[in-house]
Amino acid sequence: MRSEAGHSRRFGFRDVLAGVSVALVLIPQSMAYAELAGLPPRHGLFAAAVGPVAAAFLASSPFLQTGPVALTALLTLGALLPFAPPGSAEFVSLAALLALLVGLARIAVSWIRAGWLSYLMSRPMLDGFTSAAAILILSSQLPVVFGVDPEVEGVLQRAFWSLRHPGSWELTSLVIAVLTIAVIRGARRLHRLLPGVLIATIGGLLFSVLTDYDGPIVGSITAGLPPLVLDLPYTRIPELFLASIVIALVGFAEAASISRVYATEERIPWNPNREFLSQGAANVAAGLFGGMPVGGSFSRSSVNHLAGAQTRWSGGVTGLAVLLFLPFAGVMEALPKAVLGAIVIAAIAGLVRFQLLVRLWSVSRPQSLVGWLTFFLTLALSPRIEQAVLMGIAAAVGVHIWRELRPGVESEVIGQVVHLRPTGVLWFGSSAFLETALIERLAESPSARLVVIHLEGLGRIDVSGALGLKEFVEEGRRAGLEVELTAVPEHARRVMDSLTDVQVGIGSDA
Repeated sequence: MRSEAGHSRRFGFRDVLAGVSVALVLIPQSMAYAELAGLPPRHGLFAAAVGPVAAAFLASSPFLQTGPVALTALLTLGALLPFAPPGSAEFVSLAALLALLVGLARIAVSWIRAGWLSYLMSRPMLDGFTSAAAILILSSQLPVVFGVDPEVEGVLQRAFWSLRHPGSWELTSLVIAVLTIAVIRGARRLHRLLPGVLIATIGGLLFSVLTDYDGPIVGSITAGLPPLVLDLPYTRIPELFLASIVIALVGFAEAASISRVYATEERIPWNPNREFLSQGAANVAAGLFGGMPVGGSFSRSSVNHLAGAQTRWSGGVTGLAVLLFLPFAGVMEALPKAVLGAIVIAAIAGLVRFQLLVRLWSVSRPQSLVGWLTFFLTLALSPRIEQAVLMGIAAAVGVHIWRELRPGVESEVIGQVVHLRPTGVLWFGSSAFLETALIERLAESPSARLVVIHLEGLGRIDVSGALGLKEFVEEGRRAGLEVELTAVPEHARRVMDSLTDVQVGIGSDA
């Protein structure tokens, strides 16, 4: 069977090749993102092994690759820091519980067929949050690449301390980090399928082993096969509930974006409800096997696509490849932590997008304020950045309601005829504001005898809006004015005909 774009839906060698190619990138990335989340590297590997396998059974996109990602890792760190020290047994258990809750939240969204929720987060809010989160992620890795242990708490504070104390830098770590970033970016420029992350990881590992490198290293990795963990701290669910909802929605935004991009490019269908279900299953599996919250990765999905993946089972191959690697994960113990930090920096640097926020000011100042407000709140509230997301969503909704409450009205006077052209949406919330605006325009033309209200600029008219127009018409007639309505939108015609005694759609354009 083939899709409309001609992609075979049968599992084959190209899926195996694509899945293994992604696994070669995922293994070091999952370790790096686990470190970012405050977890031992093996827990990133656990999530990278079981998450993609679980998602493969339910995914609708053949290209989406699931696993640990930077933004979800940062949200995980922020959600858990108030409750346990990073790296502790309690922190690890809470991370697994958070993954389980994120998975259940996404499954619930799928069951009630509310995949459309992924579209409700405004782009300015997401752009502001993503840029600020990227800055936090980059800041969190500065002590790692400098090989220092700052004497302060807080992501930004530790980054500033590292920059202010160059005498404490471990220069070998810094050189390793710079070379790692150069290899990753250089490989990407040579060919998008060239595994720069893998090359840099192997290079760093060989350097550490052959030169007796004495800087910070990954250390002991007793991975083995991921254990089934059912004894989780379920009494902490109320404390993690809100964070899990935020991660479930914000973390899904990237998966939805990836699926939409490839659905358009390859002309193949995708289903947001199915994708919520697959991502939910991946997180449930990650939680039950001692992992961390996972999401869709744009970079790994791109590798999967370029490598020729044909079905969703390429993701299953990726998970199985990581699973086969787990018994041998000890070979990564000598890997310099600077390599992991540089991997995160190389993946995240492009997400700092000040230009988008700056340009937005010239397009829509209210929306620009939403973006910048979310940006600064994310930095200020770190590490509890899920609170910044909620405030950003509230600000975006507030701006939308504010604008919907104030429809625009353009006016033109020709002799004794006043032409009024309202724009926007006429609903129960904006009806009173529109009536006030219309009266103000009439007050500016006391000699007017005919008022023509052109309704083609209104996107929708609800019952309250129609009643408001009726009252305006009646008040105008009592004041000796002739009032006509023209170009009533088709979807509002029935309401207008039922609730007004005005001849709809035949008014004069004099």
